Amino acid sequence: MTKKEDIFCCYYSSNGNAELSAVMAGYAKNAGQRLLMKKGMSERIRQYRNIRLENLRLAALTGYERLAFGSIADSIKLLYTDNPDTGLLETMDLYMISEIKRPKDGAMEIKFFDRLKALEKLCEVQQNPEENSMPFYKALERSAGIFNGDGVSSDDSD
Repeated sequence: MTKKEDIFCCYYSSNGNAELSAVMAGYAKNAGQRLLMKKGMSERIRQYRNIRLENLRLAALTGYERLAFGSIADSIKLLYTDNPDTGLLETMDLYMISEIKRPKDGAMEIKFFDRLKALEKLCEVQQNPEENSMPFYKALERSAGIFNGDGVSSDDSD
């Protein structure tokens, strides 16, 4: 497989569009379908897709950890700041906030994500890391494979 074909596989695994991926990899627009038919392309696309899904799974776990154990100090600081400028807001860690309201009376209401739900998700992953960790992502992988004509993913043992 050439480097250019590998780049096509990488793009295709992300966007699922053969024409766009071909152009992004430096091919003519109509080369996408031909590239998909080449030997080894489906397997390479599947490898890139698996890497992306694993990275997404790790990002979700990291997000749950931040929600479960993160600090709300910057959120409290925001609550007591009258007119925060964008420079200040960009330096603050506001990941824990799910909603901010400013009613007509000028006060500010801040709602946080539920730490207990985040902890429950983390515990589910720890109890059964392979089966229950991210069934959504496995379903997503299967549907993407079917949609793209690649068939069911290589991990169809569940």
